Amino acid sequence: MASDLVQGTQGGTLADQKKTFGLFSMVLFSVSAILVADTVGASAAIGVQGLGFWIVLGLFFFIPYGFVTAELGSAWPDEGGIYVWVKEAFGPGWGTVTSWLYWVNVALWAPSVFVLFIGSLEVAFGVDVAPLWEAVIVIAMVWAIVLIGILPLSWSKFVPNLSAAVKVVVLVGLGVMGAAYAIQNGTANSFALDQWVPAWNTDSLSFLPIIIYSYMGFELMSAAGGAIKEPKRDVPKMIVLAGAAILAVYTFATFGILAAIPTEQVSIVTGIVDALQLSFDEVLGGYGWLFDLAVVGLLFTFFGNMVTWSIGANQTIGATGLDKTAPGVFGHVNARFGTPDYAFVLMGVIATAITVVAYALDPDQANVFWTLFALSSIVFLLPYLLMFPALLVLRRTFPDRERPYVVPGGAAGAWVSTVLCELGIVLTIFLFFYFPAEGVSKATFWAITGGGTIVSLLIGWWLYRHSRRGAA
Repeated sequence: MASDLVQGTQGGTLADQKKTFGLFSMVLFSVSAILVADTVGASAAIGVQGLGFWIVLGLFFFIPYGFVTAELGSAWPDEGGIYVWVKEAFGPGWGTVTSWLYWVNVALWAPSVFVLFIGSLEVAFGVDVAPLWEAVIVIAMVWAIVLIGILPLSWSKFVPNLSAAVKVVVLVGLGVMGAAYAIQNGTANSFALDQWVPAWNTDSLSFLPIIIYSYMGFELMSAAGGAIKEPKRDVPKMIVLAGAAILAVYTFATFGILAAIPTEQVSIVTGIVDALQLSFDEVLGGYGWLFDLAVVGLLFTFFGNMVTWSIGANQTIGATGLDKTAPGVFGHVNARFGTPDYAFVLMGVIATAITVVAYALDPDQANVFWTLFALSSIVFLLPYLLMFPALLVLRRTFPDRERPYVVPGGAAGAWVSTVLCELGIVLTIFLFFYFPAEGVSKATFWAITGGGTIVSLLIGWWLYRHSRRGAA
């Protein structure tokens, strides 16, 4: 039980953290986590049909996902979030594996985000960063998020809050500038209704995982359940408010890119910056400083997004360590700040090693980005294969548990939501495996993604078995 999360090695507990998250802060935290600017360019590369995909998947995946998370998060608001839900449903072993995968994916993902950061910086300001210095910058930014994450949540939460606000301003601004460009010059792509209809072919399916991936993160706020003021009351409200804002901003930002740039010219790495630059040049040619300001804001959102996910992931693995279902090093709580400091440091070490290996194998920026992104995404999505059915298991095993929010539609609604979400995750994992980065051999891509996934699973199970032997 999460209530068993007693003392860390420095005498504190994660559940003892100061109650710093009200509804407004929770909405901003979730928007910062889920609204990922680094994938908007990739989704726009699908073309105008991408807008149709956002809507269809919003209805048949994002909304059911919100229903499931709202019930689990309000009924089990304990520190640890997804770890607690899976552990209660399927046992501590699977809970540990889930927590580990959820945590290590951030270490794998962070380098790809900061590669995108550098690519956007180069395009926006006309600089050329050599691969060696790219790696150095990526590593420096990794350790910056480690240092911020170790600070008390009452301090570090301002990075996600500010990131969310800036992200909304930049992405909505992207949509507004795209609309202004279209009024002045006409749209770069046809937005006729037939163009919105998703084409379920190889070209579009290769980008489809990006959209489902971009919808993930509702459960992240529950990982810091001990710091939420009123989790049972506010978690469902947060999901409704954040979900509506996220869906609207994603679609509007995608429109902004496609209004200014032909689909075939959209870059998965620099699509947002390209669209901003073109729109600002055409619409506000005399206000170049506004473009510079928008790019700085965009770059900050990349950083803020990683701070947000590192906080949630480390709170999750910290609960596992304190629960003694993983080695205690993960549950070490900083005596001064009340945060899982050793877990943050370990994350930094893994991300640094991944960065060095990735640039040593292939210094090409786009290849490094997509390969790391695909690996981290697969590892990240695996825990959801257990999280969604946990809803059905917990309804059966804990029928009398207080549930301030319940998935609409009774038992049938719960089953439909679970099946839709599970199918979405299975399809996304398959497609991530099936489509390698352009220019990367399938053998290399599958060796990295497949091998990395298998190793991650084995380490997660080993951590659980090791902790059990140590407790015996």
